Amino acid sequence: MGTPDFSVPALEKIAQVHEVVGVVTQQDRPKGRGHKMQFTPVKEKAVELNLPVYQPEKVKAPEFVQVLKELNPDVIVVIAFGQIVSKEILDLPKYGCINVHASLLPKYRGAAPIQWAVINGDKESGVTTMVMAEGIDTGDMLDKTVVTLSPEETGGSLFDRLSVTGAELIVETLEKLEKGTAVRTPQKEEEATHVGKITKDLGQIDFQKSAVEIERLVRGLNPWPSAYTKLEGKTLKIWKGEVLEGACNEAPGTILCADKKGIQVATGDGILNILELQAEGKKRMSVRDFLNGYEISASMLGE
Repeated sequence: MGTPDFSVPALEKIAQVHEVVGVVTQQDRPKGRGHKMQFTPVKEKAVELNLPVYQPEKVKAPEFVQVLKELNPDVIVVIAFGQIVSKEILDLPKYGCINVHASLLPKYRGAAPIQWAVINGDKESGVTTMVMAEGIDTGDMLDKTVVTLSPEETGGSLFDRLSVTGAELIVETLEKLEKGTAVRTPQKEEEATHVGKITKDLGQIDFQKSAVEIERLVRGLNPWPSAYTKLEGKTLKIWKGEVLEGACNEAPGTILCADKKGIQVATGDGILNILELQAEGKKRMSVRDFLNGYEISASMLGE
């Protein structure tokens, strides 16, 4: 059971070593200007692998639960599926429902652990496999893989890395379950933290915050939904920045300097140097290219 790109490497890996009796994914959705119906990434891969695909509107509907019972799976692997799995389904397979979660549980239970790891400046992240329970990401842990974040890690780059890491880990976990060597470790509730969904509003830059916090926000929300501000009343997406050393007494949001080395902006603590951006209706580009065709007359960002 899975839907987005993140789930695809695991499906591929599992299909190489196990019999996949069914792939359950969200329903096709209209996309783009033409509103053409589009397969989910998991469905695309399942069709390519010639695997049976199921797309119930509600996975917990009695008629679909009956379908699952007839498939009689030994185990159900759930990765970023996008629907709540009922207790009836959790109890159905011999080895249970196993979830691949993109954090080191019990830290970052919830919907967007990858982006928050970058936004919060974590030094490491990882993937946890666990036996699913009725709560959100509350089940007993089985295996973990730790991944070190690079100083330039983005939400997108960590997503890609953990997707591959999760694929490798779930195959190891399934092997242990089959051999009877898997060890269940209960999560410590007192150490649990929760993170919510990422929304576009989260990307609005507050220059009262420190340059360090803003630079992490830029990386964490790259490629979606992106961090942004206003320049002369129009949206300006910020794709890459750096923190410059040195104090600044100007009001947060003040443009201190704009040249081929970057657009330097005062923040609540320190200076953010913008290196890559995207003006409203334009392509993503370096500051050098941006300034070749645009003269900044404003003295402030965010207005």
